[in-house]
Amino acid sequence: MTNRRITPDQLRSRWWFDNPDHPGTTALCIERYMNYGITLEELTSGKPIIGICQSGSDLTPCNRHHIELVKRVKDGIRAAGGVPFEFPLHPIHENARRPTAALDRNLAYLGLVEVLHGYPLDGVVLTTGCDKTTPASLMAAATVNIPAIVLSGGPMLNGWRGSNERVGSGTIVWELRKRLAAGDIDYAEFLSRASDSAPSVGHCNTMGTASTMNSLAEALGMSLPGSAMIPAPYKERSMVAYDTGTRIVDMVWEDLRPCDILVREAFENAIVVCSALGGSSNAPIHINAIARHAGIEITNDDWQALGHAIPLLANVMPAGAYLSEEFHRAGGVPAVACELLGAGKLHGEALTVNGRTFADNVRGCETRDPEVIRRYDNPLVEQAGFLNLKGNLFDSALMKTSVISADFRSRYLSDPQDPDAFEGKVVVFDGSEDYHARIDDPALGIDEDTILVMRGAGPVGHPGGAEVVNMQPPEALIKRGIESLPCLGDGRQSGTSGSPSILNAAPEAATGGGLALLENGDRLRVDLKRGEVRLLIEDAELAARRERLERQGGYRYPAHQTPWQEIQRSLVDQHDQGMVLRPAPKYRDVARRSPPRDNH
Repeated sequence: MTNRRITPDQLRSRWWFDNPDHPGTTALCIERYMNYGITLEELTSGKPIIGICQSGSDLTPCNRHHIELVKRVKDGIRAAGGVPFEFPLHPIHENARRPTAALDRNLAYLGLVEVLHGYPLDGVVLTTGCDKTTPASLMAAATVNIPAIVLSGGPMLNGWRGSNERVGSGTIVWELRKRLAAGDIDYAEFLSRASDSAPSVGHCNTMGTASTMNSLAEALGMSLPGSAMIPAPYKERSMVAYDTGTRIVDMVWEDLRPCDILVREAFENAIVVCSALGGSSNAPIHINAIARHAGIEITNDDWQALGHAIPLLANVMPAGAYLSEEFHRAGGVPAVACELLGAGKLHGEALTVNGRTFADNVRGCETRDPEVIRRYDNPLVEQAGFLNLKGNLFDSALMKTSVISADFRSRYLSDPQDPDAFEGKVVVFDGSEDYHARIDDPALGIDEDTILVMRGAGPVGHPGGAEVVNMQPPEALIKRGIESLPCLGDGRQSGTSGSPSILNAAPEAATGGGLALLENGDRLRVDLKRGEVRLLIEDAELAARRERLERQGGYRYPAHQTPWQEIQRSLVDQHDQGMVLRPAPKYRDVARRSPPRDNH
């Protein structure tokens, strides 16, 4: 715990609201905030000014209930002696935003940094939910470094089809598109069954990117223990909103800041918890990004070294069978962390937002349903973390091992003469539009020994990194019962997908990565034992291809469509480096190191 305490005259907001050295500027600030009813006493009596970063909007349906939920946050702030100021976050909705919501993560981060740095805020409640709202908020909190706490909106209730079939958000879509391709259902039934997965307010009820990132915010110590996976409609969600409001006021007085919490041990805890949850393949991108903004270097090698050997404990879709309600009732993140702590896999001394250590928060929180949250010695999968694959085409690409199905393992990883390895010919697609246009072309000769490759889908190529690598086979193969093929790409895939694709390949084709050199009919060897993916051609031929590509001006990708796309493409790093804007990580603790200049 920190023993620091600040006094009212040390509140950051006093520079705006009670600064006798600059009476004119102070008056301009105060008089306009009073025009809708805030009193002079509230602004000048030494109460902390607490921002509430509102991520809910009609464009962000997964977070929309924050519009109501923050009323309880405000109640908690006022009860603890603070003054709440609500403001908007740039909307980020994974499903609807084109070309990809990943473009908005860095844009929202930039906007939030400017708000937290340039406005009279002593602390902030970060309302999160849909995939990118959580990392964008934490990245900004790490950069500005004023007291901050995360409040997730929580997942939806379980989806059901009939009385006994659980329907998981996102995960059901990937299954239904196979059924549609096979002719088992029509378009109307596709939409009807998919909508069963969204029965209430909240974000994905599977362990997709939203549930993963909000769970990892808790694992990092940035939200109240047990809060991440309370379903959105439950009364406990409003209760924890109130507690979050009261806690942020205390954090301001304690001067407890993100940099005190977001230390290396916290990120290592997040990696371990992610593996045990069967967490999203997008988590390494976002956690690496948050770490860079906190001044901590986390790499994909760390994800394999720290996380691969961790067992899968959360029996939650897509890696398991249950959904968020059962996971919450079984004990949620604290129960998973309790098992990991007992096995000696976590840094229990890491500090959290409630001022207690991580171990203090989770000790004794044993699973209440060992079928939904398994004991450490009885996991669903023995080694459930990510493999960081390398080779002659890229420096890093991730494979999520917790979702390797029995069928996939049987067909591709069970040769007794060559276990955990396979070879195949490639068919290459340049972006998702090319894939949709040509996947059913019989001239491509796609069969069960084909590896589907998606390129031009990375941070620069798409731009933003599209969730398109989990490609389904041609309809002809699906009708024959072959429902999955190995997939490889420089894009991402939804965290709700159960595909063990090889993802996030870096460097991407658009920046000179080796996927740009692939040709249809090439053969690849994937060797999980050696952690390698290799194109099986001579080095001289590979060099010749690269020379030809450079003479042609490099890999071609679609033109910029908006100013932000051009700016992002010119500044963005690769997936393995967190897809951050290259100049941004050097700006840290800016609230203290670089107080904003006067505006008058």
